[in-house]
Amino acid sequence: MKVTLVGTGYGSVPKLQADYVVGAARLLEGYPGRKDAASKAEDILRLLLSSGCENCAVLYSGDTGFYSGARALLPLLKGQNIEAEVVPGLSSVQVLAARLGRSWQDWTLCSAHGTACDPVAAVCRGNPAFFLTGGPDGPAGLCRELVRVGLGGLAVTVGENLGFAGEEISQMTAAQCAERTFASLNVLLCEPAPVLPRRTPGIPDGEFVRGRVPMTKQEVRAVILSKLAVGPEDLCWDVGAGTGSVSVELALQGGAVWSVERDSAACALIRANRERFGAWKLRLVQGSAPAALDGLPAPDAVFIGGSGGELPEILEAVRQANPKARVCVSAISLETIHTAMEELKNPEVAQISVSRSKTAGELHLLLTQNPVFLITGALS
Repeated sequence: MKVTLVGTGYGSVPKLQADYVVGAARLLEGYPGRKDAASKAEDILRLLLSSGCENCAVLYSGDTGFYSGARALLPLLKGQNIEAEVVPGLSSVQVLAARLGRSWQDWTLCSAHGTACDPVAAVCRGNPAFFLTGGPDGPAGLCRELVRVGLGGLAVTVGENLGFAGEEISQMTAAQCAERTFASLNVLLCEPAPVLPRRTPGIPDGEFVRGRVPMTKQEVRAVILSKLAVGPEDLCWDVGAGTGSVSVELALQGGAVWSVERDSAACALIRANRERFGAWKLRLVQGSAPAALDGLPAPDAVFIGGSGGELPEILEAVRQANPKARVCVSAISLETIHTAMEELKNPEVAQISVSRSKTAGELHLLLTQNPVFLITGALS
């Protein structure tokens, strides 16, 4: 048996020299020969094996190499020693780029069709972000996430029914897209989010919007980031976020950040600093931990800057979410240090003392800041 995997592109089904064809029902509508509808790789293989045909074809929409079911079917065919040939087709990203008269070689390509997707992280990579979506709420759902973090003004483009009757291309803001419904065949293109140039950890304190809310100072912040060792895809929690200075730096260095803070004035400062630094991957949760942590995605790294006397309960919530999460607790009292050391496995304590210069006439004096203790360790 030989099986040809065909990308149909966007438009009419290509002419096939096959005795038997399998594919999604809408792709088979224009094919007159023997055919069966199926989309899952296991179902397709079963139909092919039971067909009794030597020359078969499997149809896929778009291109076989771009988030296509061909990826799952090819290993199954190989496992059955079935000869396979792949014929590519036009992908939706190619069609949309052509309609817009733009190059797509630098776009970030994502799939939000039947799989988890973080649109905020995608638009923060510095390039336009293209999403394979689907269903009438697909583009709107992604854009609601953008609106939630303050990116409602971002320019987006939605392509509907590309290559088919009723094709439509609409350009709007993310906020406008979040309120609309679309044809079931759709894709979304988002322009890149405005971000500041990357810098080393330790943004000067004076650059933050500040109020009467406590803020983790620059030098301590830089040490916290080094202790947590956050990578570009790591998901972080900042519990007791204050002005959001640590949250901002985590969002600029790592992946998504969930900033938890109970004080309404502090939450306003966090929103202001998110916008000031373009830290769009920062999601704010107003509420008291540990209750406010319920339902948050599992973290890779957690900073606890304030616990409100609930440190054991907060650490237990982290343990339940991900027992392998890296944890750093900030403390200024001996009681908090003792509790953190009791709760964490193999804790390491670092005491950070910082003195800053201040001019006094022609002299320069060193003024000591309050010492801060950082307790890092594992939960399991």
